[in-house]
Amino acid sequence: MKSHLYLLQLDLSQLPFKFALLSFISAFVVTLICIPPIIHLINRFRLYDVPNARKLHSAPIPTMGGIAIMAGMMMSLFLWFPFSNELALVAFFFSVAVLFGLGILDDLKDLSARYKFIIQAGLAALIALSGIRITSFEGLLGIGELPLAAQYSFTIIAIVGITNAFNLIDGIDGLAGGIGFMSLMTLGFFLTLSGDANTALIAFALAGGILAFLYFNFNPAKIFMGDTGSLLLGFVTAVLCVRLLQVNQLVEGQALPNAPVFVLGIVLIPVFDTLRVFATRMWKGNSPFVADRTHIHHLLTNQGFSHGFAAKLICFFHGFVLMEVYWLRSVRQEWVLLILFLFMLLSTLLLKKMGSILKRTGSSFAVQPQQVIHE
Repeated sequence: MKSHLYLLQLDLSQLPFKFALLSFISAFVVTLICIPPIIHLINRFRLYDVPNARKLHSAPIPTMGGIAIMAGMMMSLFLWFPFSNELALVAFFFSVAVLFGLGILDDLKDLSARYKFIIQAGLAALIALSGIRITSFEGLLGIGELPLAAQYSFTIIAIVGITNAFNLIDGIDGLAGGIGFMSLMTLGFFLTLSGDANTALIAFALAGGILAFLYFNFNPAKIFMGDTGSLLLGFVTAVLCVRLLQVNQLVEGQALPNAPVFVLGIVLIPVFDTLRVFATRMWKGNSPFVADRTHIHHLLTNQGFSHGFAAKLICFFHGFVLMEVYWLRSVRQEWVLLILFLFMLLSTLLLKKMGSILKRTGSSFAVQPQQVIHE
């Protein structure tokens, strides 16, 4: 037995992802420690997410779990990230701080969508000005290098769009966190392979915080991340997606020959769902910003499916998309784009009809009475 103990010893200096692992574990531990006292304080001051006609939980639940996620991420980065006065880094962390404050205010005061949109657009413009921009479509739809004005336009639209897509999909226990965790781990891995291990630490640190948060967020949730967490998650994911597009072009023998559609796959479910819901509302003559219960998770919960089942199934679809865009990396990008679009259309139709499909087979799998759903 003693002779085999050396198998448990790891020489951390030989691990290619050693700082990624340290960042992930540090953020996980700090967030895990922070959440119980945050729940206690929120209960004490009654800072709840109160149920209404649109929300799916039936009792007030503590919100602003994003505070613990932010604490875990930043403590981890203070320990392991090589900070500098580089303009892009200053702009990024300043934007994260502003967005974090915006999320807290929104959780407390329920700010108007227009106000939030203006601030997000300003922060996205700051990120683009700092040098983190979408500079090329790498041949997708026949488009290569973009003019400078198009670089700024696409970057701002992408960052604001992805930020709000994650905010809007945060509707049931574990969904936004589950999708975000898988997306961040994927971004961290491929940023490292593309030679930007420092930026990858941000992805791994936030992923560690999200995983710890999910321990308290899976149904029945003890706390929600709130806009404090979902805006942070969406914004960081968006900026890292843009960064991956940039650095992928610089590495010899690109890690991702289909980087534009691969990055789209990382955020496909939140983005597609947001576009589908907005288009459906406008088709019916309604404002795209008037909230309803038509998001992808509502397609399941409206039929009586449990939060756990809905979140796990949608996360399974997300994982399949991530593998699919990597498997198809040698296929022409336009074909992959078409495949992703058709997959999302078929998946949406399947989710919408799943209740009737299970009834025909006589199964009651994952179905529960609507009144006992918590969020």
